[in-house]
Amino acid sequence: MDKNANILYRTLQLPDFSPTLLGSFHRYQETTRVWYEKDGQYLQKEDHFIDEWDDHKKEQVISSLRACVASGGVVVGAYVEDACIGFVNVEGARFGSKQQYVEMPYIHVSNDWRGAGLGRKLFAHCCEQARQLGATKLYIAAHPSVETQHFYRSIGCTYAKEINEEILAKEPLDIQMEFLLSENHS
Repeated sequence: MDKNANILYRTLQLPDFSPTLLGSFHRYQETTRVWYEKDGQYLQKEDHFIDEWDDHKKEQVISSLRACVASGGVVVGAYVEDACIGFVNVEGARFGSKQQYVEMPYIHVSNDWRGAGLGRKLFAHCCEQARQLGATKLYIAAHPSVETQHFYRSIGCTYAKEINEEILAKEPLDIQMEFLLSENHS
């Protein structure tokens, strides 16, 4: 695949969430080291596992993305021709002590397209959508792998100042992070 291909970023609408939306999408991540929290400190340890989506998991993700849009959130997809090669979403509901947060549940780039800058561009789209929803912070339950944590830290994410217990309960090993949505970030 040509990583210099014309990539189109677009906001998805309900009719876009067909069963084939993620047909050629390859979610694959091999993890060997993870971050974890112990007694208020973040440490690393060895932990080997593979995340790979089968068709059933893709159906679940499509359903979640559809529900996000139906409830006032936004999904942005990255496309080459008709193939979705990356996506991000932001939920419409605000939360936190000052209603400052909106959640970014998904940001994924197809394995074949990693390293082409799509993650950063999708994140910028997500931040713009979160600002339009009135949030001042993005809330992220981030995969604990060292590589994923490196990505989030490299774009300016920090540990969440307020923990959303409902989000934490869904994936207790995820690292709860946030991103300040100032006008200087894009």
